[in-house]
Amino acid sequence: MSEHHTRAELFRSLHIPGKPLVLVNAWDAASARIVAAAGARAVATTSAGVAWSLGAPDGDALGRDAAVDLVRRVAAVVAVPVTADIESGYGSTPEDVARTVREVAAAGAVGVNVEDALRDGGSPLRDVDDQCARIAAIRVAADAVGVPLFVNARIDTVLAGVGGLDETLARAGAYVAAGADGIFVPGVVDPATVAALVEKVPAPVNVLAGPGAPSVAELAALGVARVSLGSSVAEAAYAVARRAADEALGAGTYGALADAIDYGTFNALMR
Repeated sequence: MSEHHTRAELFRSLHIPGKPLVLVNAWDAASARIVAAAGARAVATTSAGVAWSLGAPDGDALGRDAAVDLVRRVAAVVAVPVTADIESGYGSTPEDVARTVREVAAAGAVGVNVEDALRDGGSPLRDVDDQCARIAAIRVAADAVGVPLFVNARIDTVLAGVGGLDETLARAGAYVAAGADGIFVPGVVDPATVAALVEKVPAPVNVLAGPGAPSVAELAALGVARVSLGSSVAEAAYAVARRAADEALGAGTYGALADAIDYGTFNALMR
């Protein structure tokens, strides 16, 4: 069994309802090393943070090649499993998504997040059958390269403001039947709704957490299997850059830099 296969099996085993895998999402090699050094059991990328770091907006604007290259850089610098946020799959057809999965797997990823948001100016969400075909293509592509890839299907009903819990659950059931291993519904942090998802979704449930959300312990008590921080870590990091710029160019002082990781510590971490 290859090391890649072993990492994929390990990553899959970490999704335990009530003992959630906590993912502090990274956007480059340095942030991935920081997260891994803190004791993370796995590293996840954030598509938004990745896109911003490369000068592009989030939302399928970055392109496959740049996204895959970033996954390769992250996987090369950490010893823990890496799961990649591939947005909608970087392509209009299931075959395009399959190509993306083959390439991110070759780059070292053992999991992917794929969303059902649609950004063509029409419906905010893909048709269920269309998304199921894309998920099935991911499953076939992963099986063909021999990697038990964990497919986390993101449902954007809440973020898009379309459909309620029934629509979310219907999509979740269809996506799992198509080959998804986990379900991710960003925007849901209300304990009652989280508990309903855990009870009714036939797969591990991922919650997007941040300020104001229940703690990891509280989400664990609800039966959540995965907690991710998404783009919020990158947003916080870039907020420091903005505060430092505003302060230096305004008052001419440097207080925003007071809690920085010192040069020696950071440089040693990169070795």
